[in-house]
Amino acid sequence: MSQQRRGLGKGLGALIPTGPIVDGTGAVSPSGGSTQDNGPQPIAGAYFREIALKAITPNPRQPRDFFDEERLEELAASIKEVGLLQPIVVRSIGGGSYELIMGERRWRACQLVGLDPVPAIVRNTQDDDLLRDALIENLQREQLNPLEEAAAYQQLLDDFGATHEQLAQRVGRSRPHISNTLRLLNLPPNVQLTVAAGVISAGHARALLALDDSRAQEYLAKRIVAEGLSVRTVEEIVATGGAKAAGAAPKERSAKRPSMPGLVHLADRLSDHFETKVKVDLGHRKGRIVVEFATIDDLERIISTMAPEAAHAMREGDEVA
Repeated sequence: MSQQRRGLGKGLGALIPTGPIVDGTGAVSPSGGSTQDNGPQPIAGAYFREIALKAITPNPRQPRDFFDEERLEELAASIKEVGLLQPIVVRSIGGGSYELIMGERRWRACQLVGLDPVPAIVRNTQDDDLLRDALIENLQREQLNPLEEAAAYQQLLDDFGATHEQLAQRVGRSRPHISNTLRLLNLPPNVQLTVAAGVISAGHARALLALDDSRAQEYLAKRIVAEGLSVRTVEEIVATGGAKAAGAAPKERSAKRPSMPGLVHLADRLSDHFETKVKVDLGHRKGRIVVEFATIDDLERIISTMAPEAAHAMREGDEVA
């Protein structure tokens, strides 16, 4: 089998030590991570390592019993292209074997593409909050590329129950920055590669995200590299509809809705205001606004911003129920 990508960076793996736990208290060897103020600190109860797939068994208490095959294939394709940016989380069960705690979809997808060994966080403590908080603290210290940063944010949200607000406060970033960085994970895998390698900037990548068509994103990304386009130029190309991918089917071109630069600017302003991705579309007869949210808490936050009275009524209804 051809060599599989290990990932462009370590994501959360860059934020924790790589040395093993040395005693029963969960303390780790100080050599596993930097203790300088501007570097990641050792985390009690966890360390990073690569583990063979055959040494990992699924969690028998996994609440999810159905995995969407189509989405699993999509994840596998992404891992094959850029590697596994979000480590799985396991615990040692002795004899060189490990049990999954978090990340069974990632583990299954790695099996599909033959990524072996896989990056993992080996956890010895049962305190999710302790590990989450330590990882957030180290995220503030470690310099990651934009894609690694996005993967770290996403894993903290998915696996460790962090919120956008916690991330923003603890790493000294704004909520729009967190949301915009997370959006980078929606780019096609080969465009993600160019972002992670520093060939195109995060600003370029955010401009590409205004395009709905992945082929158009890929086409314009190639133009950025070949022509040395500035972020402002890319934004103008997107706003004027000049980023259609070469070779697009005629039917798709004729069905393309008219592009209005003002709508792109409006969508950006709404995205900043609501601290999430907002799309504004205008068809031949009517338009629509699409507001994305990550969790129920995030939805309630957005509704509170849009209509405080409605949000208050919703909360009162939940309390009565």
